[in-house]
Amino acid sequence: MTDSLAAIGAVFLAFLAAVGRLTRFALQALAAVFSPPYFLGLVLRQVLYIGYYSLPVVGLTALFTGMVLALQSYTGFSRFNAQSAVATVVVLSMTRELGPVIASLMVAGRVGAAMAAEIGTMRVTEQIDALTTLSTDPLRYLVLPRLIAGLVTLPALVLVADIIGVFGGFLVGTYKLDFNPQAYLTQTEQYLETIDVVSGLVKAAVFGFIIALMGCYHGYHSRGGAEGVGQATTHAVVSSSILILIFNYALTQAFFS
Repeated sequence: MTDSLAAIGAVFLAFLAAVGRLTRFALQALAAVFSPPYFLGLVLRQVLYIGYYSLPVVGLTALFTGMVLALQSYTGFSRFNAQSAVATVVVLSMTRELGPVIASLMVAGRVGAAMAAEIGTMRVTEQIDALTTLSTDPLRYLVLPRLIAGLVTLPALVLVADIIGVFGGFLVGTYKLDFNPQAYLTQTEQYLETIDVVSGLVKAAVFGFIIALMGCYHGYHSRGGAEGVGQATTHAVVSSSILILIFNYALTQAFFS
C-alpha cells in the first residue's frame, strides 16, 4: 500500500514539476516583449507561415465538416420533423466548437510539429548555444515571435474556417436537401449571436498560443540527436492536442455555463 501511494505521489510531483517548467518557460519568453530589441520581421514571417500556408488544409477541412454536419443534422432531425433546425445547428456548431477545435488540431499537426522539429534541430546542432554566445536571447529570437504569431493568427484562421464551414452547410442544405436559400440564410442569421463568434475566436487565440508554446517548449528542450528531435515533435503534437481539448471544455464552461 505504501509503495503504491509513493508511486502515485512521485507521478503527481513529476507532473507538477513539468507544469512549473512549462509555466516558467512561457513567462520568460513573454517577459521579452517588454524590452527591445524586437524582431518584427520574424513575427510577420511566422504569421505568414502559420496563417497563410495553413489556409488550404484548414479551409478544406472546414468545408467538408460543414457539409457533413448538415447531412447528419438533417438525418437526425427528420425523425422528429425538425428539419428546419439544420441551419441553426450548422452555424452554432461551427462558430462555437467545430471551427476553433478542428482548425486548431489541423494547425497543431502541421505547425506545432514543424516548430518542434526546427527548434529541436537547432538545439541538437548547438545553434541555440551559438545564439547565446552572440549575446542574442534565444527565447526572444526563437520563441516570442512564434507565441505572438500563434496568438494573433489563429483567430483570423478560425474566422475563415467558420465562414467556409457555414458555406459548406449552405451548399448541402440548398442543393441536396432542397432548402430554400433565402430561408436558410435567414435562419442562420436569426439564431447567430455575437457571443457565439466571440467565444470561438477567444478559444482560437488560446489554442494558437498553446500550439506555439508546446512546439517551442519541446523543441527547445530536446536532447539526444535525431531521435530526440523526433520525440520532441511527437510530444509537441500530442500535448497540444490534449491541451486544446481540455481548454476547449474549460472555455466552453466559462462562456456558456
